[in-house]
Amino acid sequence: MFRILMIEDDDKIRTIVAGALRKWQFEVIEAAAFDNLLAEFEAAQPHLVLLDINLPVFDGFYWCQQIRSVSKVPIIFLSSRNQNMDVIMAINMGGDDFIQKPFDLGVLVAKVNALLRRNYTYQEDHLQLSHRQLVLHLSNSTVQYQGQTAELSRNESLIMQTLLRNIGRIVSRDELMQALWNDEQFVDDNTLTVNVNRLRRRIAALGLDDFIATRKGMGYILE
Repeated sequence: MFRILMIEDDDKIRTIVAGALRKWQFEVIEAAAFDNLLAEFEAAQPHLVLLDINLPVFDGFYWCQQIRSVSKVPIIFLSSRNQNMDVIMAINMGGDDFIQKPFDLGVLVAKVNALLRRNYTYQEDHLQLSHRQLVLHLSNSTVQYQGQTAELSRNESLIMQTLLRNIGRIVSRDELMQALWNDEQFVDDNTLTVNVNRLRRRIAALGLDDFIATRKGMGYILE
C-alpha cells in the first residue's frame, strides 16, 4: 500500500482529499505539526507528498526545500495561487507537479497514480500478483494459468493489476480509466470497454472463464 503525506491546513479540503485517496486504498497521513513538518515527513516515510503553499509558520516552498534536502520523494503542490511565478517556484524548489485549487478529485487521483507508477514501478518488477491460480508477472506483463502463458498489452496489464489489488471489491469504470491515464492522455469509456473485453478473451483462452465479473452500473470485480 502506498503511503501519502498530506500537508494541508484547510480542514475541509484535507478531509475530502484524504477520503478520496483512502477509497483508492492509499494510506493517508494528515500532517498536524506545521511548525515541524520535516520531522513529520521523516516519521511518515511517505511514497508521495501533497503540499499546500499557504501554510502556518513557513510556506510550502520552504518545506519542499527541506524535504528535498533529505529525499527525492514525489511532491505535488496543491494551491489556490494561480500566477505563473508560483508554478515556476514550485517546480524550481523541487516539486513534481502543481494542481490549482479548486480541482477535480479524479484528476488529482490520476496524477497521484501516474507519479507513483513512474517512480515506483521499477521496484515492483520482481513481484507477482495472483488469484484463482492465475499469476500476473509485473516484470514482463504476462499472465500464467496452469502452465500456459499470455502476453498482455500495457493497458490490459494495468487493468489486471488494479483488479488484482482490489480482490473482492468492486472497481468502478472511473477508477480503471484513471489507472490507465498516462502522459496526460485520458482513456475514454469506449477504450476501457475494448481493453476489458480483450483481457477477458486472453484469460478465457488460458482456460479460466468468468474471471472478471461485471456488476452492472457499478464496475468489475474479482471474486
